[in-house]
Amino acid sequence: MAAVPLLEGVRTLDDLEVRPGLRVFVRADLNVPLRDGRVTDDLRVRSSVPTLRRLLDGGARVVVASHLGRPKGEPDPASSMAPVGALLEELLGAPVMVATDVVGDDARAKADALEDGEVLLLENLRWDAGETKNDDALADALAAFADVYVDDAFGAAHRAHASISGVPARIPGYAGLLLARELEVLGGLQADPASPYVAVLGGAKVSDKLLVLEQLLQRVDAIAVGGAMAFTFLVAEGFEVGTSRVEEDQVDTVRDLVAQARERGVDVLLPTDVVVAPAFEQDAPATTVPVAAMPADQMGLDVGPDTAAAYAAAIADAGSVFWNGPMGVFEWEAFAAGTRTVAQAVADAQGFTIVGGGDSAAAIRAFGLDDAVDHVSTGGGASLELLEGKTLPGVAALRQA
Repeated sequence: MAAVPLLEGVRTLDDLEVRPGLRVFVRADLNVPLRDGRVTDDLRVRSSVPTLRRLLDGGARVVVASHLGRPKGEPDPASSMAPVGALLEELLGAPVMVATDVVGDDARAKADALEDGEVLLLENLRWDAGETKNDDALADALAAFADVYVDDAFGAAHRAHASISGVPARIPGYAGLLLARELEVLGGLQADPASPYVAVLGGAKVSDKLLVLEQLLQRVDAIAVGGAMAFTFLVAEGFEVGTSRVEEDQVDTVRDLVAQARERGVDVLLPTDVVVAPAFEQDAPATTVPVAAMPADQMGLDVGPDTAAAYAAAIADAGSVFWNGPMGVFEWEAFAAGTRTVAQAVADAQGFTIVGGGDSAAAIRAFGLDDAVDHVSTGGGASLELLEGKTLPGVAALRQA
């Protein structure tokens, strides 16, 4: 897969002379789920380790920062970075100091005390209201921690926040290993994907993925649609879908998109059978029915086995595969089979396979198949915005740095 110039004009770690005494501010994406004070999915933390390890092995003094959850611009113990710091320490195999504030007395004192090859993790960036406002004062304070800036937070690169856009406007900026890899891989899908190029889209809402749908339908050879969003497509095709979730205001748009895609020769794959239940409940009785015979009082919660097999066959023959969004409510076993079949097909595919972050990344990890995929993106929203053709603020900031 050929790369595209998404990295053009962006310095990477290969351009940075890492040396003892160099102070580096690393914006990582450590926004991970917590339960009872423990990280329940370590993908993003684990993905940050190679960049940190290279910097520490070179003797740099590293200050790491990330947001976590959605605190409202003030300290919130439920979103503290402390559990993440404990996991990061375990994965790095080296001590990780954790500040009790973002740019306050404790953070400054611990940053000043860093020795060569040591790392400090700041508290949750969103404990400071200036982060989401791209506040100059916060950007100044963060930049003061370091000589250079490294952005490795692809999952946050679509946000014009102080730690993403503000800091590299003040000190030289570089792309970390993770960010550079994401741009290389996703850029390849934009420029020169191996054919046939098959996209598999799922999830809840068409409206969330309308722009990426429009872009993908100009590039792909086939697109397979699952998840709740498939029912809006089925209504556009004239089917009755019972009590399934439908975005009525998107039906006409979807109908037009599908018509345009078929005119261009794109194979639009929609469910032929679905798993239905009388209620959106984990223990609701599940029944598989043809889409032409969906009961009026039931809702679709997964694609059926015939549909999943058809999608798997398209994936098997693909030169490039992009998958974003589950086929059903995969967290519930009765409605997980469609997503599991697609995940296995992506894992078994001979073509170049990309899982586009978010719930699909969580699904393929839950099924233990992530190591069999060429690339699992750490940024659901960021990956979709790239494929929509948008310029990510985090990448633009590095080009200007």
